[in-house]
Amino acid sequence: VFKYDPEYEENENKYKQIRKQILDESDADDNDESSEDEDGEENDGEEEESEDEAEKEKQQTIIDQTETNLVTLRRTIYLTIQSSVGAEECAHKLLKMNLRPGQEMELCQMILDSCAQQRTYERFFGLLGQRFCLLKKEYIECFEKVFQDQYDIVHRLENVKLRNVAKFFAHLLYTDAISWGVLRCIRLTEEDTTSSSRVYIKNLFLELVEFLGLTKLNNRLKDPTLTEYFEGIFPRDNTKNTRFSINFFTSIGLGGLTDELRDFLRTNTSAVQDQQQQPKDDVVDDDDDDDDGNDVLEFHRKLQQMKMATAGREGRERTLPSQRSNQKSPSPQRKKKDEKHSSLTTKKISRHDDKQKKKRRKQSVTSSSSSSTSSSSPSPSPERRMKKKKDKSKRNESRRK
Repeated sequence: VFKYDPEYEENENKYKQIRKQILDESDADDNDESSEDEDGEENDGEEEESEDEAEKEKQQTIIDQTETNLVTLRRTIYLTIQSSVGAEECAHKLLKMNLRPGQEMELCQMILDSCAQQRTYERFFGLLGQRFCLLKKEYIECFEKVFQDQYDIVHRLENVKLRNVAKFFAHLLYTDAISWGVLRCIRLTEEDTTSSSRVYIKNLFLELVEFLGLTKLNNRLKDPTLTEYFEGIFPRDNTKNTRFSINFFTSIGLGGLTDELRDFLRTNTSAVQDQQQQPKDDVVDDDDDDDDGNDVLEFHRKLQQMKMATAGREGRERTLPSQRSNQKSPSPQRKKKDEKHSSLTTKKISRHDDKQKKKRRKQSVTSSSSSSTSSSSPSPSPERRMKKKKDKSKRNESRRK
């Protein structure tokens, strides 16, 4: 039972004194109080120091130039791609990585790099890229930017990497995972392309034709909403560039894509020729207006030349009939010579024919005699041949012994 103590403080002090005498706690209490005061001062000093360090860190920002985080991210992406069996599984694992905003570009670049390093193209990478494009719009923009960057550095790639990269982007194009507007970065001219870029374009369009077919691809290229993106592939600014594009597609077996370009080239060449002829006519008209006096003199000269030419023609016509008559009526001596020559040739031909007939008769006689001799000597039967072989073999064995 608790009772109220009006002298609580006095009794408490007495209790403390008695406890000190019994337990000798006088020095310990003093030490505790002093230590408590020191701890409080140390804590205050530590707090001040931590505040100073935080301010210094804010002032001095450290930038990591080694890119260790980026290297580890690429390593994990590559290992997950290589350890996955299917595209769905790989996409699920990569989405679990919880990429930070801005790291989507690294993911798209690693997918393309791992596809390029394969010996042959694998459809797994095309399906993986298509899956990410269907999931988020950010991946579509990243793959389109990767296409443009890859076309700029296509001259650094080997033949195998060229083929794999071209087939990867062809897969994304014919599945409409990315926009066909990425083809606007291609300009198919002799000056703007290299041998590697032409091989890249060749593999790209051959892969598109393999999946879409020539008619569907032609319809897609003729789509009025997409024609502005294909102006570089089918240039119409210069006849030289249009011819180069036509020759390129016909050489790879896709000449059917250039029908409209051929029609444009025909009409354009005729228009250019007309334009070139018009200024020439204008120049001639100006010269005629300026040189009216000289034209009169030139006209008189031309008349004199025409008269001289007509006089020469009349003289030639008179001489020609006489020459023809001389040719038609040869002399009698010439006739006799021709008859002798023809008779000699006929005699030579007849002699040659007689010699050939004699040779043939001799050959026929010799062939008939040889056939008769062969028929008179009968051919040995197979039994006699076998006996002769056996006798020879026995003789050989006896000689060896």
